[in-house]
Amino acid sequence: MNKYQLITFGCQMNKSDSERVALLLESIGYQSTSNLNEADLILVNMCSVRQSAVDRVYGLFPKFKKLKTKNKHLNTILTGCILKQDKKILKNGFDLILDIKNLSKWPNYLNKITTDRSLLEKNGNSPLINPLIKPKHKAGLSAFIPVSNGCNNFCSYCVIPFTRGREICRNHQEILKETKDAVKKEVNPISGTTYNNAKEIWLLGQNVNSYQSPAKTKVNFPALLKMINDIPGNFWIRFTTPHPLDFSDELINVMADCDKVTEYLNLPLQSGDNEILKKMNRPYTAEQYRKLVEKIREKIPKITLSTDVIVGFPSETKKQFENTAKLFKEIEFDMAYISRYSQRPGTKAIKIKDDITRQEKERRWKILTDILKKTSLKKNKKYINRIVDVLPEYQTKDYFLGKTREYKTINVQIPKSKFQINSEVQNLKLIGKFIKVRVTGALPWGLKGELLP
Repeated sequence: MNKYQLITFGCQMNKSDSERVALLLESIGYQSTSNLNEADLILVNMCSVRQSAVDRVYGLFPKFKKLKTKNKHLNTILTGCILKQDKKILKNGFDLILDIKNLSKWPNYLNKITTDRSLLEKNGNSPLINPLIKPKHKAGLSAFIPVSNGCNNFCSYCVIPFTRGREICRNHQEILKETKDAVKKEVNPISGTTYNNAKEIWLLGQNVNSYQSPAKTKVNFPALLKMINDIPGNFWIRFTTPHPLDFSDELINVMADCDKVTEYLNLPLQSGDNEILKKMNRPYTAEQYRKLVEKIREKIPKITLSTDVIVGFPSETKKQFENTAKLFKEIEFDMAYISRYSQRPGTKAIKIKDDITRQEKERRWKILTDILKKTSLKKNKKYINRIVDVLPEYQTKDYFLGKTREYKTINVQIPKSKFQINSEVQNLKLIGKFIKVRVTGALPWGLKGELLP
């Protein structure tokens, strides 16, 4: 049987696409492997949003070349959100580039890959075929479910509207069915293997809270959340990425009222300066963002708040950056994903001279990171001695790593003799089960804990 390895660089949407790619490959006879030396097919699913991702893919070329000398039958495929300019750079390192938007047509090209290596993007354009392909969710963990694809916002630094197209929303009935399938526990009668049984549902969209079902009975994002919350089962609901402009009072109230919607929110800020926000085509002000955060925290006091920020956007002065740093201190985020601006072909921002040096971008990145370390540690210390629910994601004989409801990373040591532990712990079957943990320590980027007896 042919074996494949799937390498994913990108956001949760890329992970969702990879789940669908995995099931498609296995449906046509491929078997997954974690050993590159065993692979007959290596598929890279990438995103062109940042130059760093393109560089990482380019960095795989020497490894591919070495592997091909050992295995002449090895084929390599590139897919994902890829700009035309990046395809030109990367195409010589792959046997085939396939459009993720046309996943259902892939078998036709995979069957020909060994005989026709000139195939390149001959498939057409059908933006929402890939969500109709069933995914292969990792049993007992997270299921990534797209509610929409593409984006209409055209932020001046972002390539998503050019790689994924304009926003198209899925029918809410499709989303509900996929969620029900994901959380349903199923057992293979032959192998006894459990699959689906997802404990965490991630609803995905480039602008997830602008969701509007195309069905005749209009369902917006808050209504969709309520419907998913009503699905029977023991699971958490998370979503990403919302836009501050579309964050309604209705959505805040639904988040507060729905017991399965977790107390975690990633709310992109991008900049704390109004002039830079305008140049980014982010149609809100720093003041509006601050008031929105206050409203959310008033309604959901236990909310964990993370954000996305870009430092060194073209023309950003030191004073404008200081406005972002000031807002960072005021809001006190639990976590932040801080990016150094990189030019992306085709975006509006590329027309603005990239006049911030790499060293200055690095300096600004460090300032925000230092602020974040202090605020994050301060917030994490409040969890000490609290008992929290944890979903383990990785485990050894000595410890496991997982996430709390509030999306805090926690490292939990597995006791040896302190007290009698149950058979599931002894047999190392924690992955995919909610575990009660007492928080014993705090770090800037996470928590430490111990299993309850």
